[in-house]
Amino acid sequence: MNRLEQKVAVITGSTRGIGLAIAREFVREGARVVITSSRRENVEAALREFPEGSVFGHVCDASSYEEMEGLVNATVARFGAIDCFVNNAGITDPFESVGESSPEAWGKVIDTNLKGTYYGCRAAVRYYVASGRKGKIINLAGSGTDRKSNTPYISAYGSTKAAIARFTFAMAEEYRKSGISVMLLHPGLVRTSIVSPADPTDEFNRHLGTFNTIQDIFAQSPDRAARYAAKMASEWSDGKTGLYLSALDGKRKKLMLLSYPFRKMFNRIDRRTY
Repeated sequence: MNRLEQKVAVITGSTRGIGLAIAREFVREGARVVITSSRRENVEAALREFPEGSVFGHVCDASSYEEMEGLVNATVARFGAIDCFVNNAGITDPFESVGESSPEAWGKVIDTNLKGTYYGCRAAVRYYVASGRKGKIINLAGSGTDRKSNTPYISAYGSTKAAIARFTFAMAEEYRKSGISVMLLHPGLVRTSIVSPADPTDEFNRHLGTFNTIQDIFAQSPDRAARYAAKMASEWSDGKTGLYLSALDGKRKKLMLLSYPFRKMFNRIDRRTY
């Protein structure tokens, strides 16, 4: 039997990139999945690649609590329950110093990433408590989560990921005795639109050479993070909370670094944008 057979999962920001990879993996593992985007055309395009009946699309802006609550209600109306809620939706700020940054753009990152994670967690946990279900919540970490992971020029993004980590572990303690699992997943470095902006700033272009090398060394397919997410959503985490998994932990980083010269020599570096 597949690990997520008959489970229902909601994955925010899941029409491309890491979220879409998680949705694919969950479907492969037998789950029924709700994918979301703030844009209807993105939802409709993503739905076409899934078997009919396995995936439900819902337009939802993660920065709105009303829409996140509506997402929970729509999922329960469609599938009857929610077993796992993945807060994946996220954006980044333009690659600029704080003095050159736009307060509006900086605040939008906070609204989507940090407030969006809180909104998703609040809506999901209120459903779990009211229904008596022992559900699971997976929040997404990122650059800025770890103490040594500085994020110059994307200070809003890094700040949200650091805060999401603290928020996740605080919530895990609050609901430790409820049977609700609250976990944190670090997907590692993945080539998505977040790290490959369509309209790069001058500051981004000045650092492009270094950044490309870092991506060549450490960037991975989102499929690795998706497998970790499926593990966290499965029976593996039953009765546990406050768990943290990283698709690019210290051991993996060392392997990627040591293999880089050989991958470069034999042209085995994956430069696709997911």
